[in-house]
Amino acid sequence: MTITNDGSLAGRTALITGGGGGMGGRHATMLAERGAKVIVLDRDGVAAEEVVSTITNAGGEGLAVAVDATDIPAFQAAIRDAAATMGPVDILVNNAGIGGQGLAIEDIDEATFDAMVAVNMKASFFATQAVVPGMKERRYGKIINISSNFAMGGAPFASHYAACKSALSGFVKSWARELAPWNIAVNAVAPGIIETGMTLGSIGKERIEGLASEIPMGRIGTLDDISWAVAWLASGEADYMTGQVISPNGGATIVGI
Repeated sequence: MTITNDGSLAGRTALITGGGGGMGGRHATMLAERGAKVIVLDRDGVAAEEVVSTITNAGGEGLAVAVDATDIPAFQAAIRDAAATMGPVDILVNNAGIGGQGLAIEDIDEATFDAMVAVNMKASFFATQAVVPGMKERRYGKIINISSNFAMGGAPFASHYAACKSALSGFVKSWARELAPWNIAVNAVAPGIIETGMTLGSIGKERIEGLASEIPMGRIGTLDDISWAVAWLASGEADYMTGQVISPNGGATIVGI
């Protein structure tokens, strides 16, 4: 038996939006561990530099870019400039996002709604727009949106968040159909409850710990649980996978196909 694909990302360049910490930071370091050169974009430049330091200290190659994902012209220019430095983007992980749990419908004002759309939905579209021409030219690419299991089961007191995460799943289905002729695979990872800074800020540690008893596997997910799915979708092992939403959630949300 000959094994032809070991999940290595050697020779690939990956770009992670919102990669300066938490889930995005782990996506960045794991893809680097598997051999990818990694561009870490985050509005917090210091946080992005810290992730890149972790990558380079382990012998990898990374580039930190400080940019606000809601400033679309600057955001797209930063993506193009980073690609000129590190090499064309083969893997895009649309991870940038903000939380919004704990808000009733009547408490979501227009500014809060617009901020959610700008970061969680609009930035993902325009990051993808920036890298697709190069992927088409090379006839290869992996685009991975970070959605949420809330997009599948709904989220009371976070309807604007769930709606934007649902939009990311909708992008996946549409982009997968549109880009398949160029050998560009588009998928989403929809995490269950993961203890990150954003989640802690949204619902608090006590609520997170309480949710563990409601999950069939009996525990909250880890960053690695999510990044393993991202790394697999980014690899050649998933070359025939497109238009799909994978949800590592310990059985918290189980839906039919």
